[in-house]
Amino acid sequence: MPSPGKRPSSNWLALQKTLPDTKTGGSSKPARKKRKVEHRHESLSSNEDRQTSVDTSFVRGPEPGDVRSIPDETKNGESIAALRTMILGELQYSLPQQQPGKYLALDCEMVGVGPEGKESSLARVSLVNYYGAVQLDVFVRQRERVTDYRTQFSGVRASDMGKAKQFGEVQAQVAELLKDRILVGHAVHNDMKALLLSHPHHQTRDTQIYAFKHKVTRSKRAALRHLVQQELGLTIQSGEHSSVTDARATMALYRIHRKEWERGQKPHLVAQPVPSPATGNKRKRINAGTDSLQLSELNEESTLLTYPGGGRKGVSSGLSTVVKRRDSGIKKTKWWVQLDGSSKGHMRMAAGS
Repeated sequence: MPSPGKRPSSNWLALQKTLPDTKTGGSSKPARKKRKVEHRHESLSSNEDRQTSVDTSFVRGPEPGDVRSIPDETKNGESIAALRTMILGELQYSLPQQQPGKYLALDCEMVGVGPEGKESSLARVSLVNYYGAVQLDVFVRQRERVTDYRTQFSGVRASDMGKAKQFGEVQAQVAELLKDRILVGHAVHNDMKALLLSHPHHQTRDTQIYAFKHKVTRSKRAALRHLVQQELGLTIQSGEHSSVTDARATMALYRIHRKEWERGQKPHLVAQPVPSPATGNKRKRINAGTDSLQLSELNEESTLLTYPGGGRKGVSSGLSTVVKRRDSGIKKTKWWVQLDGSSKGHMRMAAGS
């Protein structure tokens, strides 16, 4: 500290600025300004932390199958949320909706038989109608010992075989239900092969084939679970399979694209009996669904073609072929004596022949 009466040096003044003020118990102005800047920095840091915590927080999405939390949308006139609910079996059906109707979706589950269970055997058959109502869901009794139930995929267990039916009985039930109806399935030829059944091609809708044909997917053999995830945003077959769920999922896929897929279908032509050739009046009816085309009555005499010299159509008789119509009002002429249009001719044998 400088002595009284002397002017303080510049070093002493600089030191006073850095030392705390003992009278106020605080700090000098630069120090207060520094604290103010630091306080503002802390405030900004806390705001940034709060903003970061909001932006990076994980918002949990709906669980698979929780269709109530997914906004409803329509695709080709079908409610996606309603179709999801149908697949999960959460719909309540009225009495008319429980009837078989025109469309039935089929799905089957297999178990393994033979050495190491490598051979497949039909174990469960499910049929649902257009609205997803179950029409048939039965287990099939095995004729040989099951070596692999494939429960992780098929969902079939040994306890299910206690209520199983004979193969012939199940086959007859499926054939009766599918009669005169549209069969919907995914790679349905495999299911029909396991049932030892066939179905008319014009009454079969295979979603695997149609999805590739109409460019819904690029794969010729797209899996059902991939198509359901793509078209409906729903996960199926994540664990044990259910033939009822798979049949409903197949029907849901068909319902989404039904209008487009049915647009390219040709009506099935029903052959009509052909009248006998002995009848004088011939009438043909061509049935093309609801439209029919009637051909006018044909007169056999007016359309009969004659070929001079005999022979079949397209085969020469030895003379130049002349085709003419036979009219009822014109008498027959002896063409062999009037080849050049002159009077009767004659043939003379050459001498020495």
